[in-house]
Formats: sequence, C-alpha cells, structure tokens
Amino acid sequence: MDIASVEQAIAWQADHAAANGAPATGRVVRAQLPLLTSGGAVGARMAAWPGKPLEDALPLRLAGGLHNLVLTGADMRLAAVYRGELTDQVAIDALVGDLVDCFATRLLPWLDGPPQTNEAGRSASIMAGLLWLSARVGPRFVLHELGASAGVNTMMDRFAFDLGGTQAGPADSPLHLAPEWRGTGRPPQVPVDVLAIAGCDRAPIDLVDLEQALRLKSYVWAEMTERIARLDAAIALAQARRPDLVAMDAADYVDAVLAAPQPEDSTRVIYHSIVWQYLPPATQARITAGIDAAGQRATMGRRLAWLSLETDRATFRHELTVRLWPDGGAPVCLAAAHAHGAWVEWLQP
Repeated sequence: MDIASVEQAIAWQADHAAANGAPATGRVVRAQLPLLTSGGAVGARMAAWPGKPLEDALPLRLAGGLHNLVLTGADMRLAAVYRGELTDQVAIDALVGDLVDCFATRLLPWLDGPPQTNEAGRSASIMAGLLWLSARVGPRFVLHELGASAGVNTMMDRFAFDLGGTQAGPADSPLHLAPEWRGTGRPPQVPVDVLAIAGCDRAPIDLVDLEQALRLKSYVWAEMTERIARLDAAIALAQARRPDLVAMDAADYVDAVLAAPQPEDSTRVIYHSIVWQYLPPATQARITAGIDAAGQRATMGRRLAWLSLETDRATFRHELTVRLWPDGGAPVCLAAAHAHGAWVEWLQP
C-alpha cells in the first residue's frame, strides 16, 4: 500500500488481479501503463497523482470506468477481453488507449473517488456469527451495519444460507449463499429472528437507481461471474424492498443506535465487514469507547454484541470476531473467511 510510483502501482494491481482469478482485468489494468505518457487528460491526471496510488486504488478507479462502458452498452469492445477472446497485451493497450481518447470526459470522474464494493458473500460469515450468538443468548436480534455501502448486507435476513450443512434464511430466496466450508465444526442449527436491520454509510448507494447500481457493479471484476450474479440478485431484492440506510458518519451512527430504545429480550448487534481499516483512527476510537460503555450497561434482557469480519493487519487473514455483553465483552474469534465469501473456515467446535 505504500507504493509511491504510479507505474509500480499499476503493475502490482495487474499482477494481483491475474493471481486472483481475473487475468482479463489484469490485462486491462496493465494497459493503463502506456496512458501515463500518451493518455491525454486521463493519463496526465494519473501520472501526476498526488497521493499513494495503490492505497488510493487508482488503477481500479479507471478499471471500473472501463468496465462500465461494457455494462452500459456505451462501447462493447472490451467484452472480448473480459471473455478471454482477446489476450494480446499490445492489442489491449491500443484498445484501452482508444477508449480513453473517445470517452475521456466520461472516464475522468471515475478518478474522483475510490471503488465501492458491496459483497453479499460476506453475509455468510455474519450469519454464522448470529447463529453462534443465538445458541448462547436467544434468537431475537436488532442489527445495525457500519459502512453498509449500498445496503446489500442489510438485506441478509432475506438471503438463504447453507453454512456447512446448517441452514438459515428463507429457502426460496433468489440469493443463496453456500460457501466452501472448512474446519471440523459448523454453526448450530438454531433460529435467528431479525426484529430489525438497518445500516449507515457516508455516501450510501441507492440500488433502486439503475445508474448507481451499475456503477457498483462496474467495480466487480468482470470474470467474477458468481459475484456479479449475487449482486444482480441483491439489486432485485432492493428494488422489491429498499434496504434501510442512512447517510451518516459511523461513529455518529453508533452513538445514535446505542442511545435508542431496545426491545426486551433482544440482542443489539453492531456489525461490519472489511470496513474498519478505512475508518480514521479517531472514528475507530469513538466507536470502541461507545460500544465498551454501552456494554457495561447491557443486561440479560437487553444484550449487546459487536460482530466484525475484518483483516488482521499482521497476518492479512480476514477474521470473524464477536464480543458479547453482559458476558464481559472478551473477543472470540469464530472463523477465518475469504474476503468475498468464497469459503469460511470455522474455528469453533
């Protein structure tokens, strides 16, 4: 993430995509290298990038804009690359260069902000955590997601799950999650009753708005057809009933949630996935202090849990961790998981 060179950042991102099942996206990213010297306004802005280009996900910003050309039908020429029919890097370089020339005005705004992704597959880990909690404190939950993006995972009560043989959610859901299950155990087969579910994001995406939905979809690597299918199913669910989202700072949201009345015999759950690393340290500190203080006020009738799927910065492993009050709030690591939900490794008996 500390790479300062735009060239090195593009090359690293291209290699990373190729090594993670997206060789075509890697070729499209690599085709950004010639833009730095001959890519007009887009290339000039990238070449003079003022921040850390890899940390800012600069190569993926433009990659999202280029994918969007295909998804919207504005220009279909990259479709052959994404299908693996065109693999010659020189030809792809020329194609991307021409697209950037033709669509410079449209593509430049894609450099203004980082990619937004909202991966439904992460709900498999969160549901596994709720099942673990249900077996200990009962099935009634009020759920609040931080950094909810478009609210895909605030619709998890409408997903169907198969978690190593443990079933949860409505069986007839159009969004079915059955990650590869690893480990010797699995979550208990117990009920999960979601009384309410909502979330916050600084700039929530409205999946009912087709343009916004397509923008979110554009950041998914084109080869990741299962992820795209999940997002399509989530968009359909949102259009049937919009997720409950509010535009708010995460710390302010936690303060408001913790001050609100809570139903008797319920567990209020603050949850998030691959969000914590993007919050400023001051925001992290406020959230932690607020939850710790609320935990001291929790009772057996009105419980509090903090459920997170986040990256261990030492090992780069994504870990599902829960803290529960009035059970003392000691963190328990329940599972490790793939960042996009392809597999879950259960660490409990």
